Amino acid sequence: MRPPRFNAASSFHSDLKGRVKNYFSQKNISPTGNSKLYFKASLMVVLYIAVFIHLVFFTPFWAIALLEAILLGALAAGIGFNVMHDGAHGSFSNKSWVNELAGVTINFLGANVFMWKTKHNVVHHSFTNVDEVDDDMNARPLLRLCPNQKKYAIHKYQHKYFLLVYSILYIYWVFFTDYKKYITKKVGQTPIAKMNVKEHFIFWGFKVLHLALFVALPIYTVGFLPWLVGFLTYGIATGICLSVVFQLAHSLEETEFPMPDQATNKLENDWAVHQLKTTANFATNNKILSWMIGGLNFQIEHHLFPNISHIHYPAISKIIRETCEEYQIRYIEHPKMRLAFSSHVRHLKYLGEN
Repeated sequence: MRPPRFNAASSFHSDLKGRVKNYFSQKNISPTGNSKLYFKASLMVVLYIAVFIHLVFFTPFWAIALLEAILLGALAAGIGFNVMHDGAHGSFSNKSWVNELAGVTINFLGANVFMWKTKHNVVHHSFTNVDEVDDDMNARPLLRLCPNQKKYAIHKYQHKYFLLVYSILYIYWVFFTDYKKYITKKVGQTPIAKMNVKEHFIFWGFKVLHLALFVALPIYTVGFLPWLVGFLTYGIATGICLSVVFQLAHSLEETEFPMPDQATNKLENDWAVHQLKTTANFATNNKILSWMIGGLNFQIEHHLFPNISHIHYPAISKIIRETCEEYQIRYIEHPKMRLAFSSHVRHLKYLGEN
């Protein structure tokens, strides 16, 4: 399948880029991270290591251990949102080696940054919500996330069981989908770039390290059954945190799921307008939530300017909103997270019944 094409860039896109560029010029600031981001990143990594050490080597009472496993999962997602995500997009720092180091945090958590960059940076950001191309829309056969996908009888109940599916995302990702991409050399239908010797070594080296740290070591220190319960709790918490945040940005009643014209293989809009029609914000006034999830509730800002660090999203969101109003382009946003969650549930229910 050939990747679809977009229409030529509109005046809206060029005008918007100019306004955002002018903002950073006038403020004389870098679009990458700053000391506040580096402090947050360091805090999350230190807390993650501390909780991991306490669980593995000090074996707290089982009820406390379960709570700590949930906390560890939330911190894993937090590192993904705040450290890895900006690093993989090259927006964590203006130094490339720092971005690479931030991106590699995902390798310590069991996944692989090389595969992530293809799946997320290349495919998802280019062809958001385009079925058969955007791999984030593929949760088949358990979930039907967009109207172009085949409907099965089980989907009638997907709005009731979807969190169970999301709960296995992290474990499935680490122990299956990374290997599938490695073997097939594809993300969905999109070929991945050829891996060099160093990238092959990194892939297998970190996979072995993850197995040693998160499987072999805790089994040795606490035993198989306590490890299994703890690891599943940790994995479920991580999977739900990751899935919910990303689904509330794209898989909603209000977002569109464009398909290319069969004759021309061309999408209706230019890339920037496509992003606005397929992406939504939620709870952007909630500063605590924004801090915890790396500004990914400002998903519109992220999709339009993925190379800008999330710490700048609140400021540039005003520019983007005003420009959208001038060009009469819809800016999709839910003021509360619960409203976005409700929209996602209704979207799943509709797709399960129609």
